[in-house]
Amino acid sequence: MLKKTYPYYLANEAVAANTDLEVTDKFSGEVATRVAMADAAAIDKAIGHAVDALPAMRAFPPFKRQAVLEHCVKRFRERYDELALALCIEAGKPINDSKGEVTRLIDTFKVAAEESVRIDGEIVNLEISPRAKGYHAYVKRVPIGPCSFISPFNFPLNLTAHKVAPAIAAGVPFVLKPASRTPVGALIMGEILAETDLPKGAFSILPAHRDGADLFTTDERFKLLSFTGSPAVGWDLKAKAGKKKVILELGGNAAAIVDGDQGDKLDYVVDRLSFGAFYQSGQSCIGVQRILVHAKVYDALREKLIAKTKSLVMGDPKDEKTFVGPMISESESKRLAGWMDGAVQAGAKIVVGGKVDGAMFEATLLEGVKRDTDLYRKEAFGPVAILERFDDFEAALATVNDSDFGLQAGVFTDSLAHAHRAWDALEVGGVVINDVPSFRVDNMPYGGVKDSGLGREGVGYAIEDMTEMRLMVMRETW
Repeated sequence: MLKKTYPYYLANEAVAANTDLEVTDKFSGEVATRVAMADAAAIDKAIGHAVDALPAMRAFPPFKRQAVLEHCVKRFRERYDELALALCIEAGKPINDSKGEVTRLIDTFKVAAEESVRIDGEIVNLEISPRAKGYHAYVKRVPIGPCSFISPFNFPLNLTAHKVAPAIAAGVPFVLKPASRTPVGALIMGEILAETDLPKGAFSILPAHRDGADLFTTDERFKLLSFTGSPAVGWDLKAKAGKKKVILELGGNAAAIVDGDQGDKLDYVVDRLSFGAFYQSGQSCIGVQRILVHAKVYDALREKLIAKTKSLVMGDPKDEKTFVGPMISESESKRLAGWMDGAVQAGAKIVVGGKVDGAMFEATLLEGVKRDTDLYRKEAFGPVAILERFDDFEAALATVNDSDFGLQAGVFTDSLAHAHRAWDALEVGGVVINDVPSFRVDNMPYGGVKDSGLGREGVGYAIEDMTEMRLMVMRETW
């Protein structure tokens, strides 16, 4: 179970400043624990400590950064069950998905430990003309400076890890604001980081209300802001961020295309589609929202997908049989129910599911959803998916691109030509062939285009953003 209270971490140290933030069990609705909240003064102090820590972090050698990350891997393994249960309670995430996220947390820190000792530079040949004879150039990467991190509620361990682990590997001090609905995992991470010999001020982890955390965005002492969350909030933060570099990992309404040659593989395809659409109650920015199916296999796939959806167990996320748990809040459930009702009023048909009880939203499939409805155009971020028939592969690609978002897309096909055509034509950050867009491995470049964001995560790619090139030119003789 969770502790009664959790402190925040300011300049590497636990501070039990208050117990102002109530964290609820998302299934029962009861208060599960209380967490210290940072005010503007604490945030300002943390930024100051991060600035002061920069010289020490730049001097902190790669082998010591690696040792810190390896310590975290060891401690995460030792506290595996505690981390999984905390995630299950604070996020309402089914326990099997919670265990999977702890595994990904460990993977991300393992990759960062490996990357920390291979942040290399390059030699640049300058002798491209007679005037540069005898000149040589060398490039190295140096930490960019203090970084501001804002992480979301839906993957509070892994998406936090994708900011924290590269920061340690790169040698940058950071101040993290975890989601106020799900701060516990990040605070356990802070507890483990506090066991290491990171320089004082290297990290602060400060839960704070969104309306009181402007310094995470506006303070010019930060040299980078990395935000994961909703598009509306993300683009607003970018507008306020000033001169600092901004990395945005935002939303999507991801599509999966099922080609006409998949008739003998439908059981596999349906298993992956149901996972992609409904795992952790659809609360994933690369969750399957739109399913485009070739007319040749549409009816057979529809029948199998309805049966699969009906078989999914909904209930207490602590029960290992549960696949669909609660959404993060009743207000989010009501919002999605309103979009579903609007789609039905506009002519859509619910083919399975559709029942809502508080934060519990049944896994739901619809057909005939008009493309101008909220359910089609916006990010559902819940256990709802849309079935749609197509006859022409090029038309299906155009339908996928008819979106304000562009995070990832999935294409099930046996055609190498169709796979490459999708890779060429789809306006997304990543195309996943023969799996759902929800697939992610933690060392791959991950991010989107259009309203889905700016920049890429994945440990090595994040390190590039958290460092900058520094050039030295040397003349051999003078």
